[in-house]
Amino acid sequence: MNETEHAVITVMGQDRVGIVAGVSKILADNGVNIVDISQTIMQGIFAMILMVDISQAKQDLIALQETLQAAGASLGVRIVIQHEDIFRYMHRI
Repeated sequence: MNETEHAVITVMGQDRVGIVAGVSKILADNGVNIVDISQTIMQGIFAMILMVDISQAKQDLIALQETLQAAGASLGVRIVIQHEDIFRYMHRI
């Protein structure tokens, strides 16, 4: 049985056609599985949060961040990926 490793991706920017398709294609091409997704548009601003499984990713987290940033620049949005451990441990201190 494979262990899963999760990361959280946030996507924000001016709404336009193709943002979800562009981000999900990058993830699929890199072996990253979307396990949960939430998306909304507030007064023309697109916001999306994804929980992804990176255990089978073809790139490490830093390389994946660079790939997503480049994709975000072409889509006109800001994309950030953070390992789930950041959220698990940020309130432990």
